[in-house]
Amino acid sequence: MSTPPPFAAVVLAGGRSARLGGQPKPQLDVGGRTMLAAVLTAVEGAGQRIVVGPPQLVPDGVLLVREAPPGGGPVPALAAGLAAVAPGTEVVAVLAADLPFVTRDLVDELRERLDGDGVLVVDETGRDQLLLGVWRTASLRAAAAGARPHAPLRGVLAPLTVTRHRPLVPAGEPAPWTDCDTPAELARARASAAGRLPGPPAG
Repeated sequence: MSTPPPFAAVVLAGGRSARLGGQPKPQLDVGGRTMLAAVLTAVEGAGQRIVVGPPQLVPDGVLLVREAPPGGGPVPALAAGLAAVAPGTEVVAVLAADLPFVTRDLVDELRERLDGDGVLVVDETGRDQLLLGVWRTASLRAAAAGARPHAPLRGVLAPLTVTRHRPLVPAGEPAPWTDCDTPAELARARASAAGRLPGPPAG
């Protein structure tokens, strides 16, 4: 299999997190690290890592940009992230910032399967995970151009030719598309992460 081309990564880290009491969701801890840190680790191989959202802590070397208008939804956030991608970058990974179990292996799988305009993950119910995919930068820019704030991301992506990838999830492991939109989902994610951590040494 040929080596996938270099890529940039755009991580959407906005939203009001209303169902989580307004807390900055990407900065919430799951398994000893923030969810944003987990996502940024999964895309460490990117030539650029760009976080789109309000002011928040990001590692050195990660670019933080803001969508316009602030709080305008995922489509303006996507456009802002794409605007920061360096010219000549042909491929971009786009992920949500609340995926505590996404892995670099999955990102690599998506890059290897990129065909047409993009490839995204499909979950166990058959639902497209629109913010867990890898795309041709030019195709995504064209699709997002001129889209209005709060436009549905699904509609913006609908004209694109998309490959769907159903990753194998080992028994007992949390799915890489697990997100945390509610207190109950956050609690389940934390419990799953705790179950994967090594316990204290015997004796």
